[in-house]
Amino acid sequence: MSAETHDKALAFLGAFKLAIEAERQAQAMYSGLIEFTGFCSPPSDQARSRSASISVMNALIAHIERRKLSQVPAARLLGVRQPRVSNLMAGKIHLFSIDTLVNLLAAAGLRVALRVSKAA
Repeated sequence: MSAETHDKALAFLGAFKLAIEAERQAQAMYSGLIEFTGFCSPPSDQARSRSASISVMNALIAHIERRKLSQVPAARLLGVRQPRVSNLMAGKIHLFSIDTLVNLLAAAGLRVALRVSKAA
C-alpha cells in the first residue's frame, strides 16, 4: 500500500468514526427531544429493549476505543472472533441480542447497573 493510499484510508476511518459519533449524539438528542415534547406514544417493549441494547453497545465501543484496542485484541478480550468485533464497532445492533451484549460487557470487565423506575 502506498503512503498516499494509507493516508487516504486513515482519513476515511477518521471521518467514519466522527460520523458514527455524530449519529450517536443525534440519536440521543432526538430521543430527548421527543421525550421532552411528549409528541409520541409511549415506547413499545421492542423500542425500550433496542434502547437498552444501544446503550450497552455504545459502552462496549467506548471501552474498546478508550483502551485503543484493534479488533483482534478486542476479540481476544471479549472471547469472540474478529468479525464479531467488526460488527460491534460498526454499530450493527440488529446482530446482537441484549443478552449477548451484556455477556460481552462482563467479558470486558465491565458491570451493568440497572435502574428501574415507575413509568410516567
